[in-house]
Amino acid sequence: MSKLPDFEGLAMFAKVVEERSFAGAARAMGVSVATVSRAVGRLEERLGGRLFNRTSRRLALTDFGHSLAERAMRLYDEAEAAENAARELSSRPRGLIRLAVPMSFGLRWVAPLLPDFFRLYPEISIDLHLSDATVDLVGEGFDAALRIAVLPDSSLVARRLCPIAPVVLAAPRYIARHGLPRHPRDLKDHHCLGYAYRRRQDIWHFTNGAGEEESVTPSGPLRVTNADALVPMLLEGLAIAELPEFMATEHLADGRLTAILTDWSLPKGGLYFVTPSARTRPAKVGVLADFLVERLSEPAWRRSDSLGKDQHAPVMVNGT
Repeated sequence: MSKLPDFEGLAMFAKVVEERSFAGAARAMGVSVATVSRAVGRLEERLGGRLFNRTSRRLALTDFGHSLAERAMRLYDEAEAAENAARELSSRPRGLIRLAVPMSFGLRWVAPLLPDFFRLYPEISIDLHLSDATVDLVGEGFDAALRIAVLPDSSLVARRLCPIAPVVLAAPRYIARHGLPRHPRDLKDHHCLGYAYRRRQDIWHFTNGAGEEESVTPSGPLRVTNADALVPMLLEGLAIAELPEFMATEHLADGRLTAILTDWSLPKGGLYFVTPSARTRPAKVGVLADFLVERLSEPAWRRSDSLGKDQHAPVMVNGT
């Protein structure tokens, strides 16, 4: 015999008592009469006594059934109240959210939004994990992530917020010293910096409007796990690098860097809000998703004209 009480049997017994019939209990609980009958029969066998006297016209509690009915009904009511209370809590946006975000993007574009979010939802707290490395949402216990990539894991539920464009950049003094690359294949004669978390590491795949394709393996003195570490080398005029537009815009706007190979584009990606499951997503995660969609679907970097004609070119830059 199981050490756990037969909660299902007790609940169905209580409902039969309340409804005064097996059919009424079945209708109230949305199950078949046979299911209710089996559950009550199993409970009788477990307890060693009959709970009802049954005829074709009448159902009546036995003395043994009377002795159990009040406690079973109280147990049913308490369980129903517990479920209702839990359902109410789960429908309220409150509690801790563990959120994983790429570091550079999180510092520039997520952290500045958090004051507004906490003003709207004071009962929510966020554990913000900033890293460019891909995390296992389920295995590491994250509620959600922002990812900038093409998503390979079909078990995750992803909501696209916006595209992310790449920009291939160099400083004006680098171009003055080493010349302007006119075609992607010209990059083989230049110092090109690498980013470790690109999905296809160490290969830049270019296409142009005419459908031409060119693949380049960047070769240079520095490869990093966070794109911000590329910027000093770029600003010093020592190399060429690819940056996502949400980083490139600020440096293009003040003229310290210049977009090159603007007739070519790199593979498409986007910004996604990712969760392990949509069916069991609590209210706190739902309101965060809606908030980020509202604030990041048309972000400031995409409204800027500083990237020129290729500001909306697609990219797969980095992931969480």
